[in-house]
Amino acid sequence: MAFGRLERTTGPQPLSEINMTPLIDVMLVLVVIFILTAPLLTSSIRLDLPRTAGTTPGTAPHSITVVLDKNSRVLVDEVPLSQPALAQRLQAIAATHPDTELQLRADAAVPYGRVVEVMGVAHQAGLHRIGFVAEPVQPPRP
Repeated sequence: MAFGRLERTTGPQPLSEINMTPLIDVMLVLVVIFILTAPLLTSSIRLDLPRTAGTTPGTAPHSITVVLDKNSRVLVDEVPLSQPALAQRLQAIAATHPDTELQLRADAAVPYGRVVEVMGVAHQAGLHRIGFVAEPVQPPRP
């Protein structure tokens, strides 16, 4: 019998490995969130596009999007431009890529005369391929 003998136990050893499972779970959730929200961020300008049957989105080798919002402001790549700045921008694009297609997205409330003005600026700049972007008509639900 060993009376009074005190033995010290070493106790639990510290864990020297990092648990990666929670980190991986958080990263996967973030990736899913980015995948779902990325398409929603492509166009932050809210437009009420006209609806028509037979609209299919097309792709051009080189295109630029010009937006006319309901306040008749002109935006190129979501940057508002004045009429002279728009003409300069389109001339610079036509000089580098003469076959560029101008995709015109005009709100349904914009007067037709304003749309024609933007088309005239594009023609004077040397861009002759103009496409109008519209929303497809939703079929009636049974």
